[in-house]
Amino acid sequence: MPSIAHLSDVHFGRHDPGAVDAILADLKELQPTLVVISGDFTQRAKRSQFRLAHAFLVEIEALGLPWLAVPGNHDVPLYDVARRFLSPLRRYRRYITPDLAPRFVAPGLAVVGINTARSLTWSDGRVSRDQIEAIAAAFGDADPEAARVLVTHHPLVELPWGEDGASLKAAGRARRALDAASVAGVEMLLAGHHHRSFTGSAATFRAANGAVLVVQAGTATSTRVRGEANSYNLIRTSPGSAEIEVRARTTEAFETVRVERHRLVDGVWAAEPRP
Repeated sequence: MPSIAHLSDVHFGRHDPGAVDAILADLKELQPTLVVISGDFTQRAKRSQFRLAHAFLVEIEALGLPWLAVPGNHDVPLYDVARRFLSPLRRYRRYITPDLAPRFVAPGLAVVGINTARSLTWSDGRVSRDQIEAIAAAFGDADPEAARVLVTHHPLVELPWGEDGASLKAAGRARRALDAASVAGVEMLLAGHHHRSFTGSAATFRAANGAVLVVQAGTATSTRVRGEANSYNLIRTSPGSAEIEVRARTTEAFETVRVERHRLVDGVWAAEPRP
């Protein structure tokens, strides 16, 4: 059964070094099929911060683990206005990867990433029309039995949060992107940005041509935890089912704090009752 370690919002430059060491130790022990990092490698897109992020990826590679990454809005300069608009992701391309549409294929798994970071809509993010059209092609030659996973930094659905009916924003053109992902047979969306972990069916939030499972990661290593401990998701997939294990740093090490299991029932993801 393939597994994905889903990290997000590592924010080098405002990170906890102990959390970095602990997550590398956890990855070494668990040996996931793929490590996904869904954006915000840095706090302010500085060279020194990107160098730290690059060193982190080198450590992951030294464990023998492949990784797939997309940029986040914090990987675009905020206060350096010239760089922000003229070369927003130059440092990301240099220190992380030049590939802004990464793809990973392994037995039982097809993962595609798209870049939602933008210079103008810096915080909120956006999906372009070209990206929406490219989603289907990106999964075109994937094994029909493989779990199809789409990775973005900004979520593609508004997420309910709190008891007052508040929600966390989705990226611009997210509805069109979600429709395209559904047509492409995408089963799971991985994102971050809000520093809060969450899992649920997209059908909970809006109608779609076949529901997809929405999986949000908290911040893996940032000191900006927003009420949650540093955490990441360990995702195991098989045809028609998914298990999301939330691993949080409640002590010095990361450990399991929650396990959620979901099954496709009549084309819609349904959560299994927790024991």
